[in-house]
Amino acid sequence: MIVKHYRPATLTLAFLALASILLVAALPAPLHEALTYIWRPETALTPVQAVLHFSFWPRLTVALLAGGALGLAGALMQQVLRNPLASPTTLGVASGANLGLMVATLFAPGWLLWGREWAAMAGGGVVMGCVFLLAWRSHLAPAVVVLSGLVMNLYVGALGMVILLFHQEALKGLMIWGAGSLAQNGWQDVAFLTPRLLVGIGFAALLVRPLQLLSLDDTSARSLGASLKTLRLSGLGVAVFITACVVSVVGVIGFIGLAAPNLARLAGARRLRERLVYSALLGALLLLTADLALQQIPNLLPTLIPTGAATAALGAPLLLWLIPRLKMAATPDTRGVAARARPPLRRRTGVILAIILITLAMTLLLGQGVNGWSVASVANDALLQWRWPRILAAAGSGILLALAGTLLQRITFNPMASPEVLGISGGSAIALMTAIYVLAAPDTVTLLIAGTFGAMLSLGLLVALNYRSGFQPIRLLLTGVAITALFEAVRAFFLAGSDPRSQQILAWLAGSTYYVTPSGAISICLMAGVGIGLTLTFSRWLDILPLGGATSCAVGLPLKPARFILLTLVALLTAGATLVVGPLSFVGLLAPHLARMLGFQHARHHLVGAALIGALLMTSADWAGRQWLFPQEIPAGLVASLLGGAYFMWRLARF
Repeated sequence: MIVKHYRPATLTLAFLALASILLVAALPAPLHEALTYIWRPETALTPVQAVLHFSFWPRLTVALLAGGALGLAGALMQQVLRNPLASPTTLGVASGANLGLMVATLFAPGWLLWGREWAAMAGGGVVMGCVFLLAWRSHLAPAVVVLSGLVMNLYVGALGMVILLFHQEALKGLMIWGAGSLAQNGWQDVAFLTPRLLVGIGFAALLVRPLQLLSLDDTSARSLGASLKTLRLSGLGVAVFITACVVSVVGVIGFIGLAAPNLARLAGARRLRERLVYSALLGALLLLTADLALQQIPNLLPTLIPTGAATAALGAPLLLWLIPRLKMAATPDTRGVAARARPPLRRRTGVILAIILITLAMTLLLGQGVNGWSVASVANDALLQWRWPRILAAAGSGILLALAGTLLQRITFNPMASPEVLGISGGSAIALMTAIYVLAAPDTVTLLIAGTFGAMLSLGLLVALNYRSGFQPIRLLLTGVAITALFEAVRAFFLAGSDPRSQQILAWLAGSTYYVTPSGAISICLMAGVGIGLTLTFSRWLDILPLGGATSCAVGLPLKPARFILLTLVALLTAGATLVVGPLSFVGLLAPHLARMLGFQHARHHLVGAALIGALLMTSADWAGRQWLFPQEIPAGLVASLLGGAYFMWRLARF
């Protein structure tokens, strides 16, 4: 028992020893000499002495303060929500704080005079409130809370991308800062953070004894006179304030608030006070160790990796490891809308086709110009030659995503599955970005192969991590969003660099059809036609698979080969669509749902209906993005992600 009690201390000392070794290796001068330049700068400093006083030691101090604060905030959130996956990152608080600062910087800079931490706290508080609203109906079930937070992360990221596209020059510095940069040029940030974190720590200390009651069930806690609502609001308020202070100084530092409390718990810290102390210590040492390690590899890459992106990349595997150890509540039945009396299928298909034709005509001929709204004539070649490739590309990519989403939903029997939500689009995007940066002028075929390879890797990881659990819907969704979190880290790294290709990456990630060429648009449509033909070929498999493994084998379906072939097809479809509209559009989620709600139940009908609706959604999103803020343009992928993300959150709220 005594050995077990000191395990957290042993782990802390191990991290301290590792950090000390890295510190000595990173110092630009001998340790005894470097220590003299922490507080005692001279009037005439050498370059090395100036770096020590104005950059190295302030950066080290900020890393300790920020890491300790995030570890403490994560421990508070996990105690309040009784959820080992809760943290400022997984609940979207850090992303919300980042968005709040972006909005305040652009539209209300005067508010920042009152303290930038309040703008960050407002953004983080709004996101935290949205997470609560989404998970309230499930009685704050741990899996639903975390899933809501991770989806809010994606949605807030899409909103931030819209703002960034319209104000790239004004927010150019925020791209590096938003990726989690600890770079310092003085002691100002230390002076800013220290008193505010001391206030947060003081309030956390006052709440230790009351928050211990939350370790009990609600009935037992109320019988002891505890006001659960007050306790939860107080604990989360302190955690959001601490997170906002950190984000306002160093940006989004991913997953330290998740890793530190779980390491403390796994090391044997059982009591709340002990967990809070060791979570803060381990968080400080984790962030310091990661930052010092990154400083050792400046010559291996063209730019220094942002610390926040690195910690997020390390935290995503940790989240994947923790998900199987999370106790899942009973999974609600989300298999769709009950069948109702509807018009005949042919009539419904005809109505959708008519709507699509009307939409295509509207998007091709109707639009805004310098003289306001106008209808282009068929003879107006200048306008039509510019518009028709975008319309075809949007329709083709919508069909590809809809088909991929339909396949996934029928294979996993999970109506919340889609390439975007399960991380397949994110894996494809990581491979595509890597190919753009590593290869010299890769062509479309090369990019398609790279994207397919990334999508297959993501699918393989999903299958490997969820095979033993029987592909439980919520666990599968959590795994997919964790993979997407890894994609977010890679994206932040690429965008934080000064490489001119980052602008191309930014436009592509947003899902713009602006750069589509006529040949590219025709290629996407041909790919969509081939995709429809291939998926319809396997429609019988898709009717049988939802019946379960035993039934599928009994009727002669080769289960493993069938799943492999279908998942490979999903990867191809996803990679083709991701090349055009980016990784986050949610069309793969929304189109199959709408098709099922309209009565397209059998696999063949479901595939055709979803493909038609996917084309309709993407062409409408592309047209709306072009007209909404004319002459500014919102990319089609972002418009679709804002609409589809809202629908996904609505579905979550019904759990």
